[in-house]
Parts: sequence; structure tokens; C-alpha cells
Amino acid sequence: MAFETKIISREIGDILYASGLTVGTAESCTGGRIGEGLISVPGASNYYKGGIISYTDEIKENLLGVDPQVIAEQTAVCEDVARQMVKGAIQILNVNFAIASTGFAGPGGGTPEVPVGTIWIACGMMDDIVTMKLTQDYGRDINLAIATDKSLRLFLDYLKTKNVHMAGSENEKNP
Repeated sequence: MAFETKIISREIGDILYASGLTVGTAESCTGGRIGEGLISVPGASNYYKGGIISYTDEIKENLLGVDPQVIAEQTAVCEDVARQMVKGAIQILNVNFAIASTGFAGPGGGTPEVPVGTIWIACGMMDDIVTMKLTQDYGRDINLAIATDKSLRLFLDYLKTKNVHMAGSENEKNP
């Protein structure tokens, strides 16, 4: 695991631990690496409830509730799927926040419209989700490392933007 991943995860942990809020993950192409980053911090069990590795469309649809029509029309590697994965993880894991990833890490799997290296990441709350699209292909291992770090950084920036560290127990848990 990259040193930067641990640093970002520690900052996320500090914020979530102090606020009493929770996070979960829904990962496709990253296959659990985002969750691994989060649990690299001692005490992560206080705020990280778990993750779903939804490597196939079947799991995205049946477990996370991703709309099959969206996958059929846009592929599983699109912003809408990443957003729906966040919402599904929040519901299934009963967490305040979720982080999701879906993409073509390579070397195969891409299409002319959605080439290898295209990875959508998303994070947020049920009604407030931010996304980022990665588009460069540096080879599978580097693509996955970048997607993991960018996912965690996106979530850390999200928490800071929402002043989660300041809100503490004033934040309500999602049902």
C-alpha cells in the first residue's frame, strides 16, 4: 500500500472518529483496495462498517440496486452507476457515507467509447454525491493505485468541504 494512501486514510479516520459518523465502500475495479486503505488505520472499526466488492454487473444490480437499464445503455463504467453504487452501499451497510469505484483497469475490458483506464469514482451521502472520472491508462497496477488514492482523496476533500469535523454529533445518521 502506498504511503499516500495511509496518510489520506489517517486523515479520514481522524475526522470520522471524532464525528461518530460511518463509511462503507462499494468497489468494482478496485476490488477492495479502498476498504484496505481505510482499515490500515488502527481503530477503523469505529467508523468503517464494511464493503461490497461488486465486480460483476449481476452483483451491482442484485445487491447494490443498480438499474440494469443504465448498465445496458451506458455500461457499468459510467457516472450514474458510480452514484447508484454509493446509494446502494449506504442502504445495505447502514452508513452515513459511501465510496464507490467502477471502471476498466485493463489490460482488457474497454470499448472504443469507454477505453481502458476509464474509472468512475464517487462518494458522499444519499442525497449529496460527488464524482470524478479518471481517463488515463497507465497499466492495470498503476490504474488501480491511482483510482484508490483518488477515491480516498475525493472522500477526504468531501468531508472537509462539508465541515464534517466541525459538525460532530449534530450530523444525523441515515435510516
